[in-house]
Amino acid sequence: MPIAQSRDQGYSYGMSTIRLLALDMDDTLLRSDLSISFRTRNAIKRTENKGTVVTLASGRTPSTIERFAKLLGLHKRPCYIISNNGALIQESNTGKTIYETRLEPEIALTICNLAEAEGFPVQLYEDDMMYVSRANEYTAYDQKLTGQQQMVVDNFREIISKGCYRLFIPGDPMLLEPLESILTTYLENDITFFPGKKYLLEILPRETNKGIALAKIAENLGIQPEEIMAIGNSISDEEMIRWAGIGVAMINGDERVKSIANLVTEHSNDDDGVADIIDKYILHKDS
Repeated sequence: MPIAQSRDQGYSYGMSTIRLLALDMDDTLLRSDLSISFRTRNAIKRTENKGTVVTLASGRTPSTIERFAKLLGLHKRPCYIISNNGALIQESNTGKTIYETRLEPEIALTICNLAEAEGFPVQLYEDDMMYVSRANEYTAYDQKLTGQQQMVVDNFREIISKGCYRLFIPGDPMLLEPLESILTTYLENDITFFPGKKYLLEILPRETNKGIALAKIAENLGIQPEEIMAIGNSISDEEMIRWAGIGVAMINGDERVKSIANLVTEHSNDDDGVADIIDKYILHKDS
């Protein structure tokens, strides 16, 4: 059986040289139990030994990426980590910020005011904490999924008064839709709605996504799009999958992402789908 399903049979993937590999984390690099298999870790190590730069591109905060980066040894060599869905890029070995974009204080406060006027709480991830303006069932559910500690704060506006990378509004998906329309009316030119969890409306600065962040890394390294592979599973990965020369979607991923990807893995995140792709298209091993 082939290890990947190609969406573009005319592209000679096996002959291309990949100089930069961007990996989404949850449901892509990470298995369901949030581990990285030995086979996948070994494939990434061999990829780097070959000269390919590996970058993690995640919606997670830097503190929740750190242990995985160390597991892969990324803290020992110069490469990059994209966090907060593209709002922040750091050097993996030094932690130095090379790019960031934030919601300006007045924008963040307007989002907060509009959300609370419609009866919604507002949520913020910072380091390994999850701050929320009011306790609610959706934030409690998100806490179980992320493992981040939840803290309800009375001074939520003070926390965001200096700006932030992004904000979340938790709530019933059906009720979030009209709120999105309200926010668009007031802030259309200042914000980006990020397609994430249905019960969380994620808001980032204007023109912020993983694709734009990946392009900035490529520019820094002098690498062309056709020399880049990006692997992901969800709509949050769409822009980097579209921008990379070889965009790969996980078989367990969103159908919309699979429809625009050049390749779809044969195996899921729980069955070394990433390692399969690396072996064939970067290391050029026989399947």
